[in-house]
Parts: sequence; C-alpha cells; structure tokens
Amino acid sequence: TYLMADVELVATYKLFNISRSKLEALIHRIFGSARLDIQIQDRFGRPVMPEEWFMVPFFVIDEAVEKIKDGTITNYYYDPSAAQLVERGAR
Repeated sequence: TYLMADVELVATYKLFNISRSKLEALIHRIFGSARLDIQIQDRFGRPVMPEEWFMVPFFVIDEAVEKIKDGTITNYYYDPSAAQLVERGAR
C-alpha cells in the first residue's frame, strides 16, 4: 500500500483483456480533474505528492468500470463539480 498504510478493501473489480498500464493511463485521464492535490511525508520524512488519489464517489467508479467493460468510457469525462461522468459533446 501507499506509504505502508493500513487499507480497508471496499470493492474489487474483474476486467479482462486490458493492459494494466493502459488501464492506469485511462483512469488518470478520466479522473485527473478529481486528483487530490496534497503533499504528505513518506516514512523517511520526504515530501511526496500522490498521483493515484482521486476524490470520486464509489457509484461513479462502478459506472466507469461498466463503461470500461463495454468500451464506451472514451465517450465520457468526469465532472467533479457535478460528481458524475458526462458524455463528451453533451451540453
């Protein structure tokens, strides 16, 4: 775990036939606008800025996983002010 911290497992997802690195890049692209902007100290006292911490409700993560599975996720972006996935071009 990040910074050797305790973790509570709250959900698991199974995705098949997808590159882990492409999945990570996709998650960063979709949820980048909700990345937590924080600096903390690691166990050696050095400052770090976590890049994998996002402020996204669980129901949005569930929805994103379903859209990844059905291949439609690239049609969406995350709007943090509305706390929802929004279809591109839908305004």
